Amino acid sequence: MAAHFTDAARDLARFRVRLAIAGAVVVAAFAVLFGRFFYLQVVQHRYYHTKAEDNRIAVVPIAPNRGLIVDRNGVVLARNDSAYTLEIFPRRVADLEGTIDGLATVLDIQPKDRKRFRRLLDESKGAESLPIRTRLTDEEVARFAAHAYRFPGVEIRARLFRQYPQGALASHALGYIGRINDRDLERLEAEGLLARYKGSDHMGKVGLEQSYERELHGTPGFAQVEIDAGGRALRTLSSSAPTPGNNLVLTLDTRLQAVAEQAFGDRRGALVAIEPSTGGILAFVSVPTFDPNLFVDGIDPASWQALNEDPDKPLNNRALTGAYPPGSTFKPFMALAGLELGKRTPEYTIQDPGHFSLPGVSHRWRDWKAGGHGAVNLHRSIVISCDTYYYGLGNDLGVDAIHAFIGQFGFGSRTGIDIEGEKPGLLPSSDWKWKRFKQKWFAGDTISVAIGQGYNLATPLQLAFATAVLANNGVVYRPHIVRYVEDARTGERRAIEPQPERVVKLNPKWVELVKNAMVDVTRPGGTAARAGAGAEYQFAGKTGTAQVVAIKQGEKYDEKRVAERHRDHALFIAYAPADNPKIAVGILVENGGHGGSAAAPIARQVFDYFLLGKLPDRPAAAADDDGD
Repeated sequence: MAAHFTDAARDLARFRVRLAIAGAVVVAAFAVLFGRFFYLQVVQHRYYHTKAEDNRIAVVPIAPNRGLIVDRNGVVLARNDSAYTLEIFPRRVADLEGTIDGLATVLDIQPKDRKRFRRLLDESKGAESLPIRTRLTDEEVARFAAHAYRFPGVEIRARLFRQYPQGALASHALGYIGRINDRDLERLEAEGLLARYKGSDHMGKVGLEQSYERELHGTPGFAQVEIDAGGRALRTLSSSAPTPGNNLVLTLDTRLQAVAEQAFGDRRGALVAIEPSTGGILAFVSVPTFDPNLFVDGIDPASWQALNEDPDKPLNNRALTGAYPPGSTFKPFMALAGLELGKRTPEYTIQDPGHFSLPGVSHRWRDWKAGGHGAVNLHRSIVISCDTYYYGLGNDLGVDAIHAFIGQFGFGSRTGIDIEGEKPGLLPSSDWKWKRFKQKWFAGDTISVAIGQGYNLATPLQLAFATAVLANNGVVYRPHIVRYVEDARTGERRAIEPQPERVVKLNPKWVELVKNAMVDVTRPGGTAARAGAGAEYQFAGKTGTAQVVAIKQGEKYDEKRVAERHRDHALFIAYAPADNPKIAVGILVENGGHGGSAAAPIARQVFDYFLLGKLPDRPAAAADDDGD
């Protein structure tokens, strides 16, 4: 019996020990749990409160309004238009194709919309959202809203779209905007500008839209938005407004631009008109043009193919990047070089037999007029555009003297206009030829250069610029298309000051002599007499014809037997009024023939409108041929 009680007491003691241990474990566990709760609820309260708020609140960037572009008279050339877009957030959608198929049962989604979306997806892998449809109607917005619950990761958003109300007018000057792609993002990140583009989908790609991107874009704002579990916005808690981009006020005159573009008719070419006293661009023409509105939403494949396969190359900016032999428009500058460098006097006269030869060389360089012009001095050499006179002058000057002197007028270098992509043209020298071909310069090379042929290349912009410098007696202003940058909030304007860059030192006597000869070019007996007939003002000019394909010695050029795109280019430089220049132009008509017949009539229509307000009722008709 005693043993039985002893075992019971022992078991009870053991039970109490176990109970005490279990109780201690439970107390310890609750202590740990309480400690953890205390740590999370009290010590880490602020941290987890912030995390919870982050799950509930999203910071959404607000894209700024892009600045407007207006011409010198306030005509709007680029503005913003609000519209709704249907956007897919790729990272929030598990099955893109299935989602798009489902959306097509609710809204009209064409194959072109799918193609554009896939292209944008490939080009902009880092984009938060991409549009599958743009410019939705109110009915379409309401229809999607009724089915929105079926499409997580798809939202309707209000966007500002760039609009060019004048269509194709001045499109090569304005350029266009396009969606930001991965290459753009890399460049923005390298330049430290990525934060400025939060919430933005587009940026300038070419033209003024690209050159003045930093002025036009603005600074984004931000909104704190309450979101649901699906990521959809419920309400805005707070916001900071974006800063709109600045506006651009241009030197361009839209009405003059329209007159100049229409003057070309269906011909290809370019025209640049400059205000000599400021360097402001009055008209910037490259025809044919294109409609920049096509690029705003992402150009569709059919339109892109049509623009690229068009043999007239409407996307080519001929005024800025087209490099052509300047032809006889080079001669006034050659004449000035001869006078300034002492190689010619006004009285020096040659007898032109219609050709020129170098001693010991059998080759003959022909004048454009068979049989020649007889007695020719410097004044008459410009008026009738005598090639033979300039063959001899070029040989006497030498290519390096030509390069050094005429380069002061902007030939062979970029003018510095405020549009990116300008080509420098080519004003050759002996050093250039050696570097380019590892060949020495020959005297025969200079003969062709002297009449604006050979290696010579110039853009229509350079022709207008050089003419403006001559009209302005050697005072050089940088060409520019933007007149003011205007603060969109305050209206304060920051002028692009027309300060002279430099001055070409010229003898006023020689400048006046060359200018007088250029006036006589547009009078009876001159190569642009038909274009100058009946004008109510005097204007000065010089015609030019540039070969496209070489002609064998002894053969005669016959325009009617040559394919249209192998015909000579027609050129004309001019300024008006002759006694007080307010406008200077450089004109090129591709494969147009002679400058006097094809290009000079265009200048006449431009001058008539600019100086007299006369609106032409048809494109400039080709005048009878007066020569080179």
